[in-house]
Amino acid sequence: DSAEASPSVVFENTERCNPKCLRILLENISGLTIDADFTVELIPEINVAVATFIKNIDTKEFVEKCSQHKRVKEFNMTARLLESTQSIKAENLPESISSDYLTVYFESARNGGGPVADVQLFPEENSAIITFCDHKGNS
Repeated sequence: DSAEASPSVVFENTERCNPKCLRILLENISGLTIDADFTVELIPEINVAVATFIKNIDTKEFVEKCSQHKRVKEFNMTARLLESTQSIKAENLPESISSDYLTVYFESARNGGGPVADVQLFPEENSAIITFCDHKGNS
């Protein structure tokens, strides 16, 4: 178990809870405000949402609260911490993008980045896989 819990929580089986309802539900459970204290990214293709907390909270405790919450159970949703990874996929990239540009962009502290070990471009998909030296630089 890592000493530092992920600031992101994954919600699976979100298809029965519309996006606005999910945001309000998460505000109710956390007691926090969307946009100011946390963000929610929806991935409708796989019925998943990811809540990322800007405000420092105990995300393990939050996951436990969600797992026991009546409405979360009614929607058949599950909550878990987002596991750390060293690689991310960047999509919808401009055709002219270079691996050097992506390296510099993702190493920028202003963009939440960190040291990049490798960039693999997939021009036919307008995407790239960025691999960091450690998992801290991929928020």
